[in-house]
Amino acid sequence: MLSPERLALPDYEYLAQRHVLTYMEDAVCQLLENKEDISQYGIARFFTEYFNSVCQGTHILFREFSFIQATPHNRASFLRAFWRCFRTVGKNGDLLTMKEYHCLLQLLCPDFPLELTQKAARIVLMDDAMDCLMSFSDFLFAFQIQFYYSEFLDSVAAIYQDLLSGKNPNTVIVPTSSSGQHRQRQVLGEASMEGVEASLFYQCLENLCDRHKYSCPPPALVKEVLSNVQRLTFYGFLVALSKHHGINQALGALPDKGDLMHGPSLDEELERLLVPRSPGLIQLGHASPEASWPAFPDPSRLAPLEALHHIPENDGSTEETDD
Repeated sequence: MLSPERLALPDYEYLAQRHVLTYMEDAVCQLLENKEDISQYGIARFFTEYFNSVCQGTHILFREFSFIQATPHNRASFLRAFWRCFRTVGKNGDLLTMKEYHCLLQLLCPDFPLELTQKAARIVLMDDAMDCLMSFSDFLFAFQIQFYYSEFLDSVAAIYQDLLSGKNPNTVIVPTSSSGQHRQRQVLGEASMEGVEASLFYQCLENLCDRHKYSCPPPALVKEVLSNVQRLTFYGFLVALSKHHGINQALGALPDKGDLMHGPSLDEELERLLVPRSPGLIQLGHASPEASWPAFPDPSRLAPLEALHHIPENDGSTEETDD
């Protein structure tokens, strides 16, 4: 059933808000790349399979990073897939390094950038060395904030640095990818200092949230985080975001921390996800009973169309409800 908010939006505005054209363009590209295979069962079935996978969040499996980060739904779907595929790491109590978590990310997205994994690890490790061990839950919630709100956090880093240097940050800040990375590395040196005044910091972030309509935490929750302290550092702010129950709920990709390892239905769902659906796929499954996580298809041999057939049933527990 259509929600009243959806009916109130003009057609073009709804299409833009839901990134419908992004998915239409991607579907057509995959259709053209796999037209010989698709001719066996028809275009209509292909589009049905494609948009079912988009709704269920499996369309991002083994895709390139540019597509995974293209829309908020893609980012949430990737977070959910990472949790579902590798939650046994946390269930077994294993501790991994940043590089090992990056290897897991690359199993789902072969060209996933190391820079993002490093930033997420820094939220957990703070002043510790980057080769220190991290629990799955600590890394996952830090990674969620860094990955989903990446552009927002680059701008936050720029604002924080301006406040530290006494500049007026109440100007439009549009950092490039490289400048955002530089800013976030630069403020790391301030992690052990007193930081900035929380109320002034919030005033700057309130304006920033208005400009980042699809990539920032709810302003009311940001205010709640900052109202609990008088001063804070940049990484102190990121840690608070990653541990905030309301922000996790608003994003909707992951369950609460207490429920992260629960749910036997997820084990059955993962088995369905990894069952080979065509002769072109590598035989999947555990290499041994002691394996901590499942084997995956070789992305170089997995056609985009074949990836669409890895579709688990949606458990409905944390999926977005306003689509």
